[in-house]
Amino acid sequence: MSHDHDTVLAAADALISAFAEGRTDDYFAAFAPDATFVFHTTGRRLDSTAEYRALWQQWTDEDAFRVLACDSSDRRLQLFGDTAVFTHSVTTRISTTAGEDVLHERETIVLHRTDGDAWQAVHEHLSAATV
Repeated sequence: MSHDHDTVLAAADALISAFAEGRTDDYFAAFAPDATFVFHTTGRRLDSTAEYRALWQQWTDEDAFRVLACDSSDRRLQLFGDTAVFTHSVTTRISTTAGEDVLHERETIVLHRTDGDAWQAVHEHLSAATV
């Protein structure tokens, strides 16, 4: 494995861990300010991390949304110079005012090398998994 491969994988794992552990400041810091987001649960593309964070806050305020756990499997990382594509399957346990639920989804995270060895997520696409 190359150094870049290990560094990108560490950045993806840090993002996933922050999400799974409810560390929202760390989670959103993993994304570039102008990152884009496409979620099957949202009717439109989100054009910035701030827009996504505002939606997350709305979920929290209106539905007491909380991530309880997130498991990543079937992982693949592809490197293209200063860009990397990380795909995986995610099983996420959430809590809302409706109770607990388990979501089965597939996710693509596109990361880009910033200064030096740092990698930052610039796009996330989430779709429902067929089980």
